[in-house]
Amino acid sequence: MKGIEGGITAAAGYRTGAVHSGIRGNQAKKDLAIIVSDVPCQAAAVYTSNIVKAAPLHITKQHLADGQAQAIVINSGNANACAPRGEENAEREAIAAARLLGLKPEAVLVASTGVIGQELPIEVIESAAGQIVLGTDSADTARAIMTTDTKIKQVAVEFELDGKTVHLGGIAKGSGMIHPNMGTMLCFVTTDAAISHEALQAALSKTVKTTFNRISVDGDTSTNDMCIVLANGLAGNREITGTDPVFDQALETVMRELAVMIASDGEGASRLIVSTVVNARDEQQAETLAMSVASSSLFKAAIFGSDANWGRVLCAMGYSGAEFDPEKVDVTFHSEAGSITVARDGRGLPFDEDLAKQILSRDQVQVIMNLHEGSASVTCWGCDLTYEYVKINGDYRS
Repeated sequence: MKGIEGGITAAAGYRTGAVHSGIRGNQAKKDLAIIVSDVPCQAAAVYTSNIVKAAPLHITKQHLADGQAQAIVINSGNANACAPRGEENAEREAIAAARLLGLKPEAVLVASTGVIGQELPIEVIESAAGQIVLGTDSADTARAIMTTDTKIKQVAVEFELDGKTVHLGGIAKGSGMIHPNMGTMLCFVTTDAAISHEALQAALSKTVKTTFNRISVDGDTSTNDMCIVLANGLAGNREITGTDPVFDQALETVMRELAVMIASDGEGASRLIVSTVVNARDEQQAETLAMSVASSSLFKAAIFGSDANWGRVLCAMGYSGAEFDPEKVDVTFHSEAGSITVARDGRGLPFDEDLAKQILSRDQVQVIMNLHEGSASVTCWGCDLTYEYVKINGDYRS
């Protein structure tokens, strides 16, 4: 397997395009995008665990009832969540895209992101959808789905199945309201692999647990989070109908890279936090502890200040709900500037504060918690908590 260019158009038979529709006041910002396959696809999706779900999720679930789709329409700038005429407007958005593509509305899935509680200006979407020019450059679409993101997020890989060259790529948006469980963002993945709906759904549901559900920016889970995978079969491999390790690895690689990009681009973030638990009793224990540390506001603030306040690590582990022996835990900080162990057997060690500050001042900082209880290990990802996060979210609607 190797990384390639192209994002969602790396796979055969996919086109995409974006336009400024008028949802956003900034005319330089494209805010409406379409992804389409030349042929019908097997499709799978996972959705936010938030009980309050935006209208596009309800429409997408309805359109995915048969496990098939051919296109996705996405808008940014308005979440169409808790909004007047939400389902009606989401359906009209699908119809507008279907009209451009010559498809039935049921073949189009819908996603929205942006401000919650405001009515979607569907008329501007209906007017602008016909202006979208479809092509194979997915960068415009990756930008069009952004809200407070500072950079586009796209990844693609190439691999072999049954002697056939297969491609899988994805784009994502996410910067704030990032926390498990599924999905913490919008993500769209395309592949030319031949795979049944059931196998595709199983692979996606499994992979999201070890990728998007292991990142946290601020502890909030959005009303609009979803991840959709389309598979059009144009690679010509023998159809996957069960678990396939090669396909699963490709899907996990793309989704993990996108997940880390989201954590790294957290609102106002200056550092990526890599929270790793090693030598745990089992994977569940390791994940619970690693996620608790990655999500801790106090620890995130300490990382922002390059403060080796390791007590906040033990504290976050202690309230995680996972059982462990705190008197066996070692804590180490690591970055490209070096490594420093600050606690052993749950007790503090003398350490070089200047070296610790250098280590914690790098763009990517890893905290390693060694439990000495088993052989399982898990990594979760987060980011530091900065003044800029409050600034961004203090005037988000304006």
